[in-house]
Amino acid sequence: MQVDLTMLEQTQPYVLKQLQTIFDHQKVGHAYIFEGTRGSLVEEMMFYFTELLLCEHPNGHVPCETCRSCVRLHSGNHLNFHEVFPEGQFIKVDAIERLLDELSKKGVEEGRKIYVIHDAERLNVKSANKLLKYLEEPDGTVTAIFLTNNINAIIPTIRSRCQQIKFQPASKKLLVKQLQEHQVTYSSASTLSMITANLDEALHLSNDDAFAHARKTVLKLVEAVSKNVHESLLVVHEEWLPAFKEKEQMELALDLLLFAIRDIVAIKANPEAELTYPDQKQLWSMLALRSSYQHLSVQLEAVLRARQQLQSNMNRTLLMEQLMLNLQEGKSFV
Repeated sequence: MQVDLTMLEQTQPYVLKQLQTIFDHQKVGHAYIFEGTRGSLVEEMMFYFTELLLCEHPNGHVPCETCRSCVRLHSGNHLNFHEVFPEGQFIKVDAIERLLDELSKKGVEEGRKIYVIHDAERLNVKSANKLLKYLEEPDGTVTAIFLTNNINAIIPTIRSRCQQIKFQPASKKLLVKQLQEHQVTYSSASTLSMITANLDEALHLSNDDAFAHARKTVLKLVEAVSKNVHESLLVVHEEWLPAFKEKEQMELALDLLLFAIRDIVAIKANPEAELTYPDQKQLWSMLALRSSYQHLSVQLEAVLRARQQLQSNMNRTLLMEQLMLNLQEGKSFV
């Protein structure tokens, strides 16, 4: 993994400063929990901190990248660095036993050992208890880093023994700027920033014809809903249902629809509001003028209810037909 230090400074300045201060004062703890949502650079920060701790010749807060330790870390062959990932739904006892076996070996590398537990909220009680004794009484100089998006899902016995590092949610403005630097249009970047906070995933979606088609289909449905229920049902049967056959595709489409209605609410409140679909500003402004807050609220609730019904495996054709009727409730568009 190549870490962009400038990106870390821009996205997580407080966390970066916190870890650098720990390094400067040589107050490295035995265990940390890094908590952050997807796209908040939790893994990138973990790798930077790991490399800084293991580097033989750091230049201030910058790993040298050329010493034997840095080279081995980047090649995935550092004997003092270990990672554990979930296998299926949980991190299993076998994975923790393998980790403890590796940590107990007298490796060629001297100095600190670091192990990372990815998706640490997936530690079940047995695997967590297996790790607990070593966490309390490590053999030598050892640092554990638990990565999670929900610290409260980690069992208290692990949580209470770790220093907690809280990451800020990724900045949408920064992601939009980064996407534009990769030649993604402002309108597409604005939409993508609502779908994911991860730059790599956003770039992948920006080149995905299926995502572009999903965005186009959702916008066509919004326009149809603004006319009448017959137009909207026609779009549902001829374009929406054929395009979104999988549950995940339908989830994304409903989210995109929700963002469109939120745009209309936002522009009704503030004509200069930042939008998920800035290329639709003219249409949104027109619909905002023709819609009351009450009607828009009914529409938002209808989409959210459809999202919940999708999770309960409701028939998707029936779900969408009912949604179209609900979106027309109270004549939200005239």
